[in-house]
Amino acid sequence: MSGEAFKPKILVFSTNLISDVGIDYTGLLHMHYPATTAIIRLPCSSMIRPEWIILALKSGFDGVFVAADGTDCPYLRDCTDRTARRVDKALRMAEEEGIEPQRIKMAAICSVCAEPFVNHMRNFYQTLVKLGPVKRRG
Repeated sequence: MSGEAFKPKILVFSTNLISDVGIDYTGLLHMHYPATTAIIRLPCSSMIRPEWIILALKSGFDGVFVAADGTDCPYLRDCTDRTARRVDKALRMAEEEGIEPQRIKMAAICSVCAEPFVNHMRNFYQTLVKLGPVKRRG
């Protein structure tokens, strides 16, 4: 890397009604998380597909964070379990692709979880700095 410090790019899958509100709240509180973070909104975290996570890691993102609805999901009572199963599958797929599973993280982020979100992003960013860029197969 030509003299520049590695700045990991993080993709966050967030949900319209729950986690996105908490993430937006960070701005109202003037809290900061890594500027190399991009956010994609979904109606429900259980809609995430393991293939999307792997595609993101193969397409230039160094980490993927799934901001799950947790027990607050307005659509499904088993949202947390469904989301966890999909993230678990992505972890297995990452290993099969030779991608470190530490590049994938999931946590419940509620509508008032600004501080926990910022802490997750900062810690995840530091983990990714230690891992370095994704080593893509040939």
